[in-house]
Amino acid sequence: MKKYIIPLAALAALSAQAADPNDGVVVPDSTGFTFTDVTLVPTGSVKDQNKSGTCWCFATTSFMEDEIRRKTGREVDLSEMFTVRHCYADKADRYVRMYGEANFGAGGSAVDVNYVWDRYGMMPEEAYAGLNYGEPKHDHYELDAALTAYVKAISSKPGKKISTAWRKGLEGVLDAYMGPVPETFTYQGKTYTPRSFADAMGLDMNDYVALTSFTHHPFYKPFVLEVADNWLWAPYYNVPLDELKATVDNALKKGYSVVWAADVSEGGFKWREGYALMPKEKDQADMDGTELSRWVQLSDNDRDKAQFDIHGPVPEIEVTPELRQEMFDRQETTDDHGMVIVGIATDQEGNRYYKVKNSWDTNQLYNGYFYVSEPYFLAKTLSIMLNKEAIPAATAKALSLK
Repeated sequence: MKKYIIPLAALAALSAQAADPNDGVVVPDSTGFTFTDVTLVPTGSVKDQNKSGTCWCFATTSFMEDEIRRKTGREVDLSEMFTVRHCYADKADRYVRMYGEANFGAGGSAVDVNYVWDRYGMMPEEAYAGLNYGEPKHDHYELDAALTAYVKAISSKPGKKISTAWRKGLEGVLDAYMGPVPETFTYQGKTYTPRSFADAMGLDMNDYVALTSFTHHPFYKPFVLEVADNWLWAPYYNVPLDELKATVDNALKKGYSVVWAADVSEGGFKWREGYALMPKEKDQADMDGTELSRWVQLSDNDRDKAQFDIHGPVPEIEVTPELRQEMFDRQETTDDHGMVIVGIATDQEGNRYYKVKNSWDTNQLYNGYFYVSEPYFLAKTLSIMLNKEAIPAATAKALSLK
């Protein structure tokens, strides 16, 4: 996903949408929506990535916690920063080996958690919080700037070749900000290493697969998804759009949550108000009288704003595979944010939504959750990750997963 959860200016704008000017709190009745949860997967508490570009890790870690709960009944709070720290280091290795011609930043993808789990293990939050720099919440602005400057300097080879000390310097920066990773720790009265703790959670990373849906690659074959934060060059299985949606529906109905990577830059993405929609464009051919007179007097900017002046369910666009592909190719759909889909819901008119768990704290209308319409999901999904057991049998067979 992108380096930070959202630019500060955009965050201020989002915060102001449909808010009470006196206290900044969204008034529930002002949204015009009534959502009813139909299917819910048990999940843990909402976390706060705060000022860090680590949504991919918060989402996937929450998903792994859901998987542990589903398989064992245990509720575990896993360390996001254990994974983030290892990814910073390994991304730095790749960046330097690629002569600085690779992506380096805070962003990542769901499969990064699986990668770290297999390669390094896992730790509980209480054993490694990654907060070693005088802040109560994650704030990676300074850390990211320091790491980026460091790896750029190293990859420029000022000494004509790479020294044997650079990796120790990188570890020193990570230790200063996030703290050294302990070789052993005690959890619930038992001593673990990161490897033995991960093994004790009862999960097999081979059970998890990433899916997407684009027409520029053949269906039912894996391909490397062309987004900058796929620094592992990980393969994603490509499936038809209707099967991508059917896979999410099947998973939720069977009690599996789903990691969701999506574009959140649309005007209809109103997370504080608790929903995300893809409304149809307003057409003056459908207007008359006062509405038409007002519309023709508006500037292009004001018309854009009016498009997303939403006060309840509105007609939404019809999303086809061709439209979805065009949005991706024109970079209208970008790799912005990672979240977890935990349920299915309807609004007062019977329209279907996915209930999504976010990692932007709980100070919003639905306490860290929001509802995504099916058209928004179809148009703006980059990828999903889930347990392959939750994939419908026909799709799994076509992918050679069964």
